[in-house]
Amino acid sequence: MKLKSLAVLTTVLAALAGPASAQIKEHVFKVGIGLSEDHPQALAVKHFGEQLAARSGGKMNAKLFASGSLGNDVTMTSALRGGTLEMTVPDSSTLVSMVKPFGVINLPLTFNSEQEADAVLDGPLGQKLLAKLPEKGLVGLGYWENGFRHVTNSRRPITKADDLAGLKLRVIQNPLFLETFSALGTNATPMPFTELYSAMEQAAVDGQENPPATILASKFYEVQKHLVLSRHMYSAWVLLMSKKTWDGLSAQEQKIVQEAAREATLFERRTIRAFGDKALGELKKVGMQVTELPAAEQAKLRAKLQPVLAKFGKEFGEDTTAELMSELAKVRGTAK
Repeated sequence: MKLKSLAVLTTVLAALAGPASAQIKEHVFKVGIGLSEDHPQALAVKHFGEQLAARSGGKMNAKLFASGSLGNDVTMTSALRGGTLEMTVPDSSTLVSMVKPFGVINLPLTFNSEQEADAVLDGPLGQKLLAKLPEKGLVGLGYWENGFRHVTNSRRPITKADDLAGLKLRVIQNPLFLETFSALGTNATPMPFTELYSAMEQAAVDGQENPPATILASKFYEVQKHLVLSRHMYSAWVLLMSKKTWDGLSAQEQKIVQEAAREATLFERRTIRAFGDKALGELKKVGMQVTELPAAEQAKLRAKLQPVLAKFGKEFGEDTTAELMSELAKVRGTAK
């Protein structure tokens, strides 16, 4: 009798569990990135996969393809839209050609700290931008930090704003980056990240601009001597999933993906900030000469960039730019 009762109970529990577990199928999401496998971005993708597995009873996971093995940010984002790749984590600037307001994230000399960026991107403005992606065949699952960008080069130390003039610098394939560096007097050269190391090695370009974590993980110190802490622009990545992939998931699976993405976002920000703090010390150890721009020289950069800020503030949408400045004012406690 006891055995019969146990069998009935097991059947009832299985019936109760059935619908929920039936909504979770086997999924392995391919995630392509341009950075190396030991970069914090790659570690966060692996963490995302672990979170998926933990929340789905091992049925869902993510498989990392690093170092541009599936293409660059532009081609991988295009593959997501076409449904031939599940996920990627491009720089937010990659999305500007589809959704112009994303450009406000990169407006030069705008954010003062990582905490300001978190508050704005996780707040109403950042979420409003993500909400524009599904109509472009993409689903945004969160903002990951790349960090404040600095200039490196192989020719000379940068100690004042005018020292940038004449340097041939690789920039992201984006009009804002091109015009920002043209305004600073450089020969701005657009180029995919995956081609950058060899271009610097062969002296096709003098330098580039990226956060310390990327400079270290990509071993740019092997082909670059000088680093100036210019903090000229804040850079964020967007964790993306193909809408075709997303639409093929059950509500339960979508919830698991969102929860895993949120946890991976917090992990990525913690990891890259810790790595970035150590990276500067490591770069100095391996021989890079690090300089800082005095406040007066930083002010000269800002003055040179005023026309760029005015032009692109309009181009990305005056309403969006005004909302960004309003959110920043609130975060800084200066809103009236």
